Amino acid sequence: MRKPWIVGALLAGVLLGGCGDPASGPEEPAPAAPRASATTHQRAPASPGPEPGKAPRVLYLGDSLAMEGQKVLGQELRRDLKARYTGAPYSGTTLCDYLEGTAERSLVPAADKAAALVRRLRPDFVVLQFWGNSWGYTPCMDGITYDKSPARYFRRYEADARRLTEQITTAGDGGRPRIVWVSQGPDPVTPDRVRRVNALYEKRAAASGDLVADAGKAVSPAADRYAWTQYLPCTAHERARPGLCTQPGRDRTALHRDDDYLHFCLAPTTTRPKPCPVRSPGILRIAREVTKTIRQAAR
Repeated sequence: MRKPWIVGALLAGVLLGGCGDPASGPEEPAPAAPRASATTHQRAPASPGPEPGKAPRVLYLGDSLAMEGQKVLGQELRRDLKARYTGAPYSGTTLCDYLEGTAERSLVPAADKAAALVRRLRPDFVVLQFWGNSWGYTPCMDGITYDKSPARYFRRYEADARRLTEQITTAGDGGRPRIVWVSQGPDPVTPDRVRRVNALYEKRAAASGDLVADAGKAVSPAADRYAWTQYLPCTAHERARPGLCTQPGRDRTALHRDDDYLHFCLAPTTTRPKPCPVRSPGILRIAREVTKTIRQAAR
């Protein structure tokens, strides 16, 4: 396992490579969205989900972690649930990027805002995976960063989570999708930040009748949910599939590259973000946990 102070020194290069610029668009492009309406703040009960026996429609939004894992999640959802799946992540983003009304200050274009995609695609589930961009990369955060002002950062993040929930609710127009908040794995540099971000997701899900997929637990040591590690013991699923248990002689598998503590793709990051091109155990573990959460909710 690498020491936190070593990986912390690599922060700038990693984030610029993996999170620095937006992606080109959704994995499965859809027709142009209707013109966005003004956001309201009415609440509606969550949809009960797809009809029994009907394949769920799933929309996946998020940052560079979602960007690298979008194809794997789609594969798992289609194989397990025969889901109709659309991924529209953008690297470097956070919650405010997907809010309508932020197009000029955002890394996400108006047509791919959460509410616009909900109106267009009518999903049963909207999966939101955000590390909690705390470094000021996206203009919509107005320069608020965790290191400069943790209190302002968390107030803003909580407010944006509420607004995003409200916009998705309104866009559902009586057929509101259930939101699946994806909890994050450990952060070796600011461990308490991720703990509080995950608690915020749990609070928001409880307030609106939504779900939390504790995917971060799947990439954490069994003895300590918030202890960062580069390697974990191989699972039975990984042992049975060549390449997923990356060090079978030591019965352990790699979650991160030596030069990237944040991302789970075992290929180098690129200046043009794209789905991970190689089999990566951390990405699969996260995708399987999200799929399990949706499967249980869709029953």
